[in-house]
Amino acid sequence: MRRLILALCLTSLPVAVIAQDTAPPAAPASLSPEAAAIKSHVMFLASDAMRGREAGSPEYDIAAEYVAAQFFAAGLKPGGDKGGYAQAVPLVAYKPDGQGTLAITGPAGQSALTFGTDYIPSPNARATETKVSAPVVFVGYGIVAPQYGRDDYRGLDVKGKIVAFVSGSPSRMTGEERAWLGSLTTKARFAAERGAIGTITLVTPRSDKQRPFARLVEANGHTRMTWANPDGTGHVEEGGVPTLATLSLTGAQKLFAGARTSWAKVAREAEKADASFKAEALPATLSVATKTMFDKARSSNVVGVLPGSDPALSREVVVLSAHLDHVGVSGKAEDKIHNGALDNAIGIASLIEEAKRFQKQGPTKRTILFLAVTAEEKGLIGSDYFANHPTVPADSIIANVNLDMPILTYRFEDMVAFGGDRSTLGPIIRRAVEGAGVALSPDPIPDEGIFVRSDHFRFVQKGVPSVFLWPGQKGPGKAAVEHFLSTNYHKPSDDLSQPIQWQEGVRFVDVNYRIAREIADASTRPVWNKGDYFGTLFKGPMAP
Repeated sequence: MRRLILALCLTSLPVAVIAQDTAPPAAPASLSPEAAAIKSHVMFLASDAMRGREAGSPEYDIAAEYVAAQFFAAGLKPGGDKGGYAQAVPLVAYKPDGQGTLAITGPAGQSALTFGTDYIPSPNARATETKVSAPVVFVGYGIVAPQYGRDDYRGLDVKGKIVAFVSGSPSRMTGEERAWLGSLTTKARFAAERGAIGTITLVTPRSDKQRPFARLVEANGHTRMTWANPDGTGHVEEGGVPTLATLSLTGAQKLFAGARTSWAKVAREAEKADASFKAEALPATLSVATKTMFDKARSSNVVGVLPGSDPALSREVVVLSAHLDHVGVSGKAEDKIHNGALDNAIGIASLIEEAKRFQKQGPTKRTILFLAVTAEEKGLIGSDYFANHPTVPADSIIANVNLDMPILTYRFEDMVAFGGDRSTLGPIIRRAVEGAGVALSPDPIPDEGIFVRSDHFRFVQKGVPSVFLWPGQKGPGKAAVEHFLSTNYHKPSDDLSQPIQWQEGVRFVDVNYRIAREIADASTRPVWNKGDYFGTLFKGPMAP
């Protein structure tokens, strides 16, 4: 983290810019002190001066210094590197270097595929050059899910081969499990465990309607990011193999030339929401040669610690997290700054105010670690780095409560706890929510797989019971959430011009505080419900 003096940085900005960012605030008398405090944090973090707080930018570093100062004011002890609040996160930015080459050798001989028409190359975070030549095996969705009676690799030998799979996952799976199983990372893990040396993603008519291949071509040169290994290569989930390329409908047709099952039949089957494919070895060898361009970057997580008071239980740690970064500056419109007021300045503001609440109410039996993470928008990178390099003993972390993008433009009548029903955190959450005078509702958008899409999931992958809370969709909630997601999400309009209900932020902090305090003072640690899919998958503590 760069050591920047905030006053000097801000006074160097044009007066007009500062005036524009700090549009006339509500008169102090119109907000409670708690609501005004939340708004003051968001006014700074979501100002144009922060230029969207993109991970690796100087503005993100300023925002991180601000959070560190607020942690200090709330009485939290430094929990980062070298006695400070910052945990340095080494980053690697990477993207395809050129178009690469793909060639198919099949029954009719060898033919080269055409970039942008037949395929787009995938960058490899682990190598500047990737060269693979091997037979191809089609594995349907490429999913292994015994709980659904599904093993797309059954009877296949893929050792030393390239596997090709269609994007997505069957609709009959639950939204959370479907999102996890359908991810390229998970599919690459399944392929690696069976000895494959690379994967190819096949566009289908169904996926092409959702995200046209032409748009994938346009986006192919965009920069990806991950955290860096000590040798400078990019971190890739353990056991994964490289995703080599994505083939279009025409590219897939060429790959299937001479196969027992025609691509036309596969494409028709893929139109079904719960498709069933016939896996087979294709009569084709695929030769892939691609290059990846790298650029180093650095950012920081911010870590503050409230030590527990119990001699024994204080060795256990409850992590409260929120992401500090947003998506920076982009686009061609006059307003190019993605301020990220609700995503996630207000989550960070809530984290800070929750720390102040603990400061006023006194310590808990267990230790509480407050964590503001970087590079969530790049793929949960900062939380992944912390989960793999925790600043406390890894086995001491017993729970995570995550704050991400609470939509507070209406008076909420209920709350949703993504993942709450998977562990013994569930009853704690219900007591906290109902104690605050609102109802606890089930996930209103299960097909979105929200549980696997925010920073708490990096703790889930370490076996830690975790939860992510949102205001619910009762009453005016449904219209407000739909409006934000369709109009302001990841757009410059996610700024302070929105009708943010600051007093709702106080209620949101109150519920999260109640949850964290009960977890931290309980006589027993949280455990996964018996047989839970994610608890079992990631070998977490399980209820008997």
